Amino acid sequence: MPNPVPLSVDRLRILRELADRGTVAGVAAALSMTPSAVSQQLKVLAREAGVPLLEPDGRRVRLTDAGHALVVRADEVLAAMDRADAEMALYRGASHGRVRVSMFPSGAALLLPRVLTVLADSRVDIAASDEDVPPFEVPRLLADYDVVLTNRDEHAPSVAGPRVHAEALLREPIDIVVAPGHHLAGRESVTAEELAEETWLSERGGFPVDDVLRTIATVTGVQPRITQRLNDFRVIEELVAADHGVALMPRYSVRHPGLAVLRLSGVRAGRMYDLATRPHAARRPAIAAVLAAFRTAADEVVAAVTPRTAPAIAHADDAAHH
Repeated sequence: MPNPVPLSVDRLRILRELADRGTVAGVAAALSMTPSAVSQQLKVLAREAGVPLLEPDGRRVRLTDAGHALVVRADEVLAAMDRADAEMALYRGASHGRVRVSMFPSGAALLLPRVLTVLADSRVDIAASDEDVPPFEVPRLLADYDVVLTNRDEHAPSVAGPRVHAEALLREPIDIVVAPGHHLAGRESVTAEELAEETWLSERGGFPVDDVLRTIATVTGVQPRITQRLNDFRVIEELVAADHGVALMPRYSVRHPGLAVLRLSGVRAGRMYDLATRPHAARRPAIAAVLAAFRTAADEVVAAVTPRTAPAIAHADDAAHH
């Protein structure tokens, strides 16, 4: 067999896009190419590598073991190229660069204003978007974003993996909210057993609040009666205030002044904020600056907690010791 020729960086990028997006059509749309051109470039890359990189999977194709291994190396190569571009931009007198950031909406409301303030005098330009998807969608989001702020139930595993670097940023307690006229209003805390017969408003499945509700069901042995599933906490608050049910709410998302907030006793309930990037992405100065700004913003959130509630929240690394 002849010696393989050097691998093309552009074709490595196409292979990585296929790993991220799953289909040739998805790659073609993302890169403004035709599907046939994408397929042809992947065939050329396989010849360059000297091994099959793809195999049939019904009407689609999937990566072979060699293809998966090459994608991991492609991440390293493309990260190095990005760093080189950033360094040359500094020599040209350009800014540190533009960083694409995806955040879940309530996390963006809590942290983004602080992050932008921290970066106000820097040469980093953030392009922020809100993406309300479950944590397992993080690898897909990293196809379009440099930094992804996601959230998960504190008992769920990290989103980190071979192609995802994840940093636990913050733990936020999850409380119970009820209408001011509810029979539990006025209490400081409530047990899971006392909530067994309540009517619930919750998030869609796969999100931290719903995970905690399933934990309550496990503790009580009673399947919760959920009347509505909504991912907009403002809507949930209005429904709770109108006495259409009770709800679990992340502590810093509670804004409605009329709601009664109760601590959940006997069940450790919280969500973790995770910052996800591609491996080695933090070596780019602009991305490193954005990650540092998020850490500063998290510090400010912790510092803003009143003495009465301070024991209930901690940095992610503190929470790990409990």
